[in-house]
Amino acid sequence: MALWRIRATVDDRPGYLSVLTASLALRSVNILAVQVHTTEAGAVDDFLVDTPDAMTESDLLAAVARGRGREAFVARAEAQGLADQPTRALALAGRLVHDPDTLGDALVALLDAAEVCWRPESAGPGFGESRMLLTDPAGGSFEVLRAAPAFTPAEFARAQALVEVSGAVLRRHTEQTTLLLPDGAEFLVRAAFPDDLDGVRGLHERASTTTLTRRYLGGAPMPSEARLRRLLEPAGGVTLLALDAEDEVVAMASLLAEGDLGEVALLVVDDWQRRGIGTALLRRLLAFAQRSGFAAVLAHACADDAAMLRTLRRLEPSSSVRDGALVSVTLPVAGKQPSADETRSAKLPIEASGKEGSPG
Repeated sequence: MALWRIRATVDDRPGYLSVLTASLALRSVNILAVQVHTTEAGAVDDFLVDTPDAMTESDLLAAVARGRGREAFVARAEAQGLADQPTRALALAGRLVHDPDTLGDALVALLDAAEVCWRPESAGPGFGESRMLLTDPAGGSFEVLRAAPAFTPAEFARAQALVEVSGAVLRRHTEQTTLLLPDGAEFLVRAAFPDDLDGVRGLHERASTTTLTRRYLGGAPMPSEARLRRLLEPAGGVTLLALDAEDEVVAMASLLAEGDLGEVALLVVDDWQRRGIGTALLRRLLAFAQRSGFAAVLAHACADDAAMLRTLRRLEPSSSVRDGALVSVTLPVAGKQPSADETRSAKLPIEASGKEGSPG
């Protein structure tokens, strides 16, 4: 027996696929896998088949024609073709998670491409019969070439999804920095992701009640899981995590957005406090605020939290207002001068309008 790949277009009408499969069955062709791609020209049926050894390409083309198939493509297939396309795409995505620089090779394998070329110029994604363009998340674009069969919308969608996986992994790799504290300790800083939930929960469990009370300004000392998830992906903002040598989360700092205003929130586990980690994280949040065009950034701290207030003073705040047990501070965003209204808004915490908590 021999493995073949067959692709043919039939009218997208009830019963037409069965006519084609019946024609193949009459020639003792065993269909191992089939995919249907809907296009404007009709339903493109993609088969992996097992045939008698004596069967030729011409025999298969004739069987397809008798089954009302058109624009037929027939080629020998390898054993790895037994894996269906979704499984194949998932396996390639898993490979990219470990090595995002192999995107070009992954596209060749996914699309059975004749050639994948990287171009330095950026190009909008799209595809034709034999050429596909995909934006490289690291810059430039990939040109994918294949003489036959013609690319389908489903193949383009799979390739685009693979590109997005590679881009997400690259961002995760590049948006991290190893910092050295004045006492010689090293820690890794990177953006938070949804799968950091367990690590962030562990950070809260190791923090003292006093630390949590100051972080959440007297609110619930242990946030709900839903709230932690929101903190990991703040809309319009960012959350940074600091991890020690054992990959344990020791601090998190969030920038939450309210229009063109931001609010920073900081939590450092007790045995990492007063070592400069809070200052390092807040400086990075302010840099993000500048890149994102925030007009001003606010921070709120308990009036008796001397360590936090000292950290905020290092950032040279433009204003500081005390309201009972709460101190509200306006932090500088490079190139921005907060208006009088923005300065007055620092007198009230954003949390009062239902947003997330503040540093403590």
